[in-house]
Amino acid sequence: MTEINSDVAERVRKVIAKHMRIPPENVTNESTFADLGIDSLDGVNLLFEIEEEFDISIDDDQARSISSIPEMVLGIEKLIAAKANAVSGSRPS
Repeated sequence: MTEINSDVAERVRKVIAKHMRIPPENVTNESTFADLGIDSLDGVNLLFEIEEEFDISIDDDQARSISSIPEMVLGIEKLIAAKANAVSGSRPS
């Protein structure tokens, strides 16, 4: 399994635990949304909270394919990296 960023994963777990009103220790790096009882409506609302937490925008098609903590963390890391590259690439030399 791919190593996931502990800071991003911790923030994701906290957002999910708060949103789902479950103890944070029940949300692990290996949890799937099914394990956590996240249905499609919860997923949509959770998506908004994750976007706000990380100041990113997750594509709807990409969002539909996310079904676990590792998938979410890796997706967020890619979006954060792309955003950082866009910002650093747009600075004048």
